Amino acid sequence: MLRRRLMLSAAVVAAGVGLVPGLAHAAGPAAPAAPAVAAPQPGPAKATASRVQTFTSPADRTVRTPLPGAGKGAAARAQSAADADLAIVMDAEAPTAHSIKLRTHVMGEPAALDMTIAWGDGTTDQVAVTGSGSGSDVRYTEHKYAKVGTYDVTVTVKDAAHGVQAVNHLEFVTSGSEFTPHAPTRLLDTRAGLGAAQAKVAGRGSVALKVAGAAQVPAGVRAVVLNVTATNATGAGHIVAQPRKDGFEEGSNLNYAAGQTVSNQVIVPVGADGSVYLINGGWGSVDLIADVTGYFTASTAGGYTTLDPFRAVDTREGTGTAKGQVPGYGTFGVDIAGRGGVPKGATAVALNLTVTNPRAAGHLTAYPGGQAAPTTSSVNFTAGQTVANSVIVPIGPDGKITIRNGSWDRADVVADVVGYYSTDSRSALVSIGGPYRIMDTRKDSWGRKAGPIPARTHLPVRLDADTTDSKINAWVLNTTVTNTTGEGFLSVAADPNTWPDYLKGTAVTPQRPVSSSLNWTAGATVSNLVQTSGGKGGMVDFWNQGWQDIDLVFDLLGWYQTV
Repeated sequence: MLRRRLMLSAAVVAAGVGLVPGLAHAAGPAAPAAPAVAAPQPGPAKATASRVQTFTSPADRTVRTPLPGAGKGAAARAQSAADADLAIVMDAEAPTAHSIKLRTHVMGEPAALDMTIAWGDGTTDQVAVTGSGSGSDVRYTEHKYAKVGTYDVTVTVKDAAHGVQAVNHLEFVTSGSEFTPHAPTRLLDTRAGLGAAQAKVAGRGSVALKVAGAAQVPAGVRAVVLNVTATNATGAGHIVAQPRKDGFEEGSNLNYAAGQTVSNQVIVPVGADGSVYLINGGWGSVDLIADVTGYFTASTAGGYTTLDPFRAVDTREGTGTAKGQVPGYGTFGVDIAGRGGVPKGATAVALNLTVTNPRAAGHLTAYPGGQAAPTTSSVNFTAGQTVANSVIVPIGPDGKITIRNGSWDRADVVADVVGYYSTDSRSALVSIGGPYRIMDTRKDSWGRKAGPIPARTHLPVRLDADTTDSKINAWVLNTTVTNTTGEGFLSVAADPNTWPDYLKGTAVTPQRPVSSSLNWTAGATVSNLVQTSGGKGGMVDFWNQGWQDIDLVFDLLGWYQTV
């Protein structure tokens, strides 16, 4: 039988912050201009992570047959080759979204052989195997597929001297998956018994949410985009979304406080049973809600393109819609396709959606233009709160999305576009098995002592290897800010430098971003998903745009690649 396993390894080296003058205008409290201060420390942080998916076809799957036209005695020679243990072992791994690294081990080879590797996409490689005298030949061959998918890789070894050939097959699936948007649909509500029992999730308990086959999500789904909401919590805690019930990880996707209703978007792999597991990391019970907005499969659908964040909507300024607060239960359309680098024909848009200055509690819902409002939510808020949430929204046939104010009273809305999905892109998601903790500034890490990010500074972090040509198109991170003593917001953006620039002291000061990734108030712990480029050096900057120090925690969820 074919065997398959997942391995995840990660190493973190952290050190350094830099201070940059300037002020971004983003949802949140206004502040005077920042002073020009610089106090760089040893260097940026580094985090490298690898996800290696392996496939195996053992020697006993080898089929030996006489070569066509081998003449008399070929069958006997084939049996002789079998007796000599002529066999092929195939091992493969998926080092990148579209590539395969194949290890072939030809055993019992008596002489020079011809080997053909058929990759399953219509291409082949020819390899001459010379008799080594050791009785075996081991070699590695790499190949890149133009599209993600499942491929039947066939290795054929021909032994002309004995008139026999040996063949083995391996089913290989690329590690990359492409995105299909889904109309926002509620899959889980423990308050109503939808998708699970009608009961709160107990402290340290979990709920299994069947997503494969639910609401037209296909059976072969590999990862799903959910907006997860925690409500009616009896104490503080956090939620972890992962493809298995056991193996509780250090990372988190959503943090909540007693009595709070809070949402966060998650991109989570689907387990072998077609489910995702939402684990309550708190000691008290909590109700959970989950709305699906898209899913990823190992088939051609839509790839991701990251953009420099641009403000598509700001009702305070009249950007993208009429100036003035959105009335209670009011809606407005937003032109997305054809703006800010989003092409016409894009299937979905990645947004950071923020509500500010709301006069009463409620929620926002973002959904495709031209459709009726769904019974789902994108951002939940209380009166006077500024809160952001990352959302992936299908774009309507008219090139628009619609935003609805689910409160009975007025609120301001801000939306920053960070990327889009389209059928023209082959940038595929490589997701890991749940949130993987990369940095926690409250703890010592390699090269960096524990300590908060000072006010009005940025922390550069190296996520990729030591490179000046990163092959990662975008990183998927879950960011959390905690130990806050005032109001502020976090911006996350690609660093224009490379690690060698920092080592040589030639790094330029990055431009302060003008968009926000998450907003906080004093004493709050706030999380939000971020999809961001790492630039040519695979480096990401985390900007504390507040006027007090903060602690930052972030977890890796995956990345996008075209290679």
